[in-house]
Amino acid sequence: MNTIRRMLLFFVFFIVSQSALAQVKLPALVGDNMVLQQKTKVNLWGWSAPNEKIKIQIGWQNTAIEIFSDKKGNWKTAVDTPQGSDKSYSITIEASNKIILKNVLIGEVWICSGQSNMYFPVGKEEGTWKTGVLNYQEEVQKANFPNIRLFTVLTKASQKPLDDVTGSWQECSPNTIQSFSAVAYFFGRDLFNNLKIPIGLISTSWGGTKAEAWTSQTVLEENADFLPILEQDAKNEKLYQEKLENYYSNLKNEKRANSIKTELKKPKKEDNKTSYVLYNAMLHPLINYTIKGAIWYQGESNAEKAFLYRSLFPAMVKNWRNDWNQGDFPFYYVQIAPHKGQNPEIREAQLLSLKTIPNSGMAVTTDVGNETNIHPEDKQTVGHRLGLIARAKTYNEDKLEYSGPLYSSMKIKNQNIQLFFDHVDTGFRKTKEDLKEFEIAGEDQIFYPAKAKINGKTVIVSSSNVKNPVAVRFAWKNVPAPNLFNSYNLPASPFRTDDWSGQTEKK
Repeated sequence: MNTIRRMLLFFVFFIVSQSALAQVKLPALVGDNMVLQQKTKVNLWGWSAPNEKIKIQIGWQNTAIEIFSDKKGNWKTAVDTPQGSDKSYSITIEASNKIILKNVLIGEVWICSGQSNMYFPVGKEEGTWKTGVLNYQEEVQKANFPNIRLFTVLTKASQKPLDDVTGSWQECSPNTIQSFSAVAYFFGRDLFNNLKIPIGLISTSWGGTKAEAWTSQTVLEENADFLPILEQDAKNEKLYQEKLENYYSNLKNEKRANSIKTELKKPKKEDNKTSYVLYNAMLHPLINYTIKGAIWYQGESNAEKAFLYRSLFPAMVKNWRNDWNQGDFPFYYVQIAPHKGQNPEIREAQLLSLKTIPNSGMAVTTDVGNETNIHPEDKQTVGHRLGLIARAKTYNEDKLEYSGPLYSSMKIKNQNIQLFFDHVDTGFRKTKEDLKEFEIAGEDQIFYPAKAKINGKTVIVSSSNVKNPVAVRFAWKNVPAPNLFNSYNLPASPFRTDDWSGQTEKK
């Protein structure tokens, strides 16, 4: 009898456990409070028992959708979305169990990624580098926008591509904005105030990370220029393992000797510094989610190899676009702000990327940097300038200038060089002081401080030290303080007219 009872209990346990495994499950991104991209096809996906029938009832459609999971239990379907509005919907997903998603909005969805300046939160966290934005207390208090929805991806690294992230959608409020990305929030707020439709912001960022960490292993392995990165990663891993082995050896010997305990420091492994691990854990799980575009604030950790960033950064963007399979979706990014540790070549790499990354835009930040703080607190200006780019280029807002002057070409006239720019249709901002941060050189490649003056929509540069000039550089230093703006009060990007070998090219 005991044997029969045990068999019955086992059978019941087996049925219950199998039923639990068969339940339909959803990724973190598909949840309450989410924003779905308007006027397109968006993906809903998840997991269930193999070959299970799944019924989906969408709030804005009368007819239910019926699909089957595949033999591994994966399922995905694309649904049409209406025009964005403040109307909320529910979505019911039913198999052996039922999930009802509530408070779903239709609007515009943006990925917000990068390193610490994207991660930098609106509010202050005592005792950390997270000092809060300018006037953070006021900004937090007035951040009451229930139709702006926030999703923060928990930081995580992985050697293999993952299927899901940890996080949840939240309505924007003083409570939820405190720890959310400031640049992402101010960008989203600018869009919301002008577009008047819901905005969904997915923040996936991690401080101190390099672009290669956000790029797939396949892309890095396919390009010979990127193989040294992977080689260095392998060397770092080997060194870490040697340190770890030495640590445990010393610990073993210490315990055996039963001597006075010494301070043994276990070597720290910085997983987020390694190539492709953040792509695997914090980006790959997002690619099913239909988006409008992406904003990016990163580059500080790649400054030492800025020349390589010229090709690495565009490769990363192409990688994302290929995986999302939404064409060349908008990709707007921030040029690194002035700081004593940031060389001008990283800003140049970002400037040149405008020509190699289709449908891109760059927010210049030379006027909102901080020489000693790599995390400037003025994130409002950064978010606003990214918003200008999106409003002009993505949402086609009429007569909206979105960029400061960008160097276009030059003409040599006797002892002067005349510079031509894009984004100066209405001219430069008037200034009573002399233009700063211009240098000029001859064939000897020795640069001298130059006089520069506005001449209509051009700038004339000269120096008595250079009789036969051939090149000009502008704001070409770690911490420039330029004052060249267009009439819309947007700063000119640092640039150089020459292509002479720089400090990072050989690296």
